[in-house]
Formats: sequence, structure tokens, C-alpha cells
Amino acid sequence: MAVLVSGCGGQSTTASTASTASASPAAATAAATPSPALTITDPWIKTGGKGMTAAFGTLVNNTDAELTVVSGASPLSPTVELHEVVDSGGKMVMRPKKGGFVVPARGSHQLAPGGDHIMLMGVTGKVEPGAEVPFTLTLADGSTLQFTAIGKDFAGGKENYQPGEGKH
Repeated sequence: MAVLVSGCGGQSTTASTASTASASPAAATAAATPSPALTITDPWIKTGGKGMTAAFGTLVNNTDAELTVVSGASPLSPTVELHEVVDSGGKMVMRPKKGGFVVPARGSHQLAPGGDHIMLMGVTGKVEPGAEVPFTLTLADGSTLQFTAIGKDFAGGKENYQPGEGKH
């Protein structure tokens, strides 16, 4: 599953010309729709009760320039942070990722349990298997990526959360 990124206030338009009218509908749509700058494949969110949970997937950069995701939001949680997992004194701990997620030009950046992820804190409801949770990620240039993550059971992720660590 790939999801499109949209620019601030930008809307896609489809040009209708004689040359595209004679082409197949799929070819006309492909010709008129620019490739999105950033997509996410297989977005999912860990099921669970109130408190904290995390979302994962693979960010894919379709441009020739590096892209940086600097923040996230979801109606499921009042606090959404971009996190990394690091070794701290022999323990794996989660902390906010300084500078956000950098997705290399024409490359990808994996969000996975035990690594970089989107952390939701203060979740007030339960995430059930199959739930559809909307997200918005904001890039350094102000553009956004909107997507829906699907609730999945996952028993891993034995990291410890240390509130406030890494914040400045």
C-alpha cells in the first residue's frame, strides 16, 4: 500500500487535451499525475489499550533530493513524536529522534519495532486489530504525507520509554 504526499494547500489537477483523450484512461491519468515526493508502504500501528503505542511502515522518497520528516500528528493521540531506539547503558530505550527521519534521495527509511518509529503518547482509546488510524507527517519544507495505518497485534518491542530523554 502506497500513500501520497501533498504539498501545503496544493491540489492535483488533471489536464485534458486532445493527445491524452486518445490515450487509454490509465495512460492519461499516469501522464497527468505527478509522482508524489514521499510515500509510505505497509503502514501499521501496534494494537493495545490506553497509554502508548507506535506506528511503522517504510517511507519512500521518489525525488532526487533528501527529504526530512520533522513531525507527526494523529487524532488518536494528543502527543505524536518521531522516535529512535538506542542502547543506553546496556538497555534499549526509546527517545525523540533529533532532526527527524531523513529519507535519502530515491531511497527509503524503515520505521520498525526496535528502530525508528512514530510514537503516540496519551492514547485515550483502544487500538483493535484492523483499526484504521489516520496520520499526518510534516516534512521540513512544510509539505505533508497523509496516510492510514492498520491495527496489528505485535508482542515484540521490549524497549523502555524514558519521558523527556533527548528533548532540548
